[in-house]
Amino acid sequence: MGRTTTLKGNPLDLEGPELAVGDRAPDATLRKSLVADEKLSAFSGKTRILSVVPSLDTPVCALQTKRFNEEAANLPGVEFITISCDLPTAQERFCGAEGIDTEKLHVLSDHKLTEFGKAYGTLIPALRVLCRAVFVIGSDDTIRYAEYVPEIAEHPNYEAVLDAAKAP
Repeated sequence: MGRTTTLKGNPLDLEGPELAVGDRAPDATLRKSLVADEKLSAFSGKTRILSVVPSLDTPVCALQTKRFNEEAANLPGVEFITISCDLPTAQERFCGAEGIDTEKLHVLSDHKLTEFGKAYGTLIPALRVLCRAVFVIGSDDTIRYAEYVPEIAEHPNYEAVLDAAKAP
């Protein structure tokens, strides 16, 4: 049996590798709108927090996104990127409704190719969504922190994520 996550205790298979601290961060092409792509490599040379959520329209995902939106103001040298399989139009609507500053917190969609989910080991093929995970990637493109939250309905360890992003 491969890697799994759970949703309310029910196991769900994950596709892709389990990345760890010290691994080189894979590149992936995501959507920033219905017609425009954004490669993760566009953020190379900067420390990045990749906040991966199943869907912005669910309570824990919304709270996670709002929390990182607030933290972005306190860490000006860090790029905050939220990634989900939601359509870019749904992401835009959510950000507008919730007052998410998309200049400080980039929101990208893996809906078209699920390339990110497969490269980062966060894709749940049965639901075509991503599991909850957070990655901190250093300016040298290596992973400083990797957390695959075992239960989708739980929050990541925000303090550990922020500490890893602040580390020199």
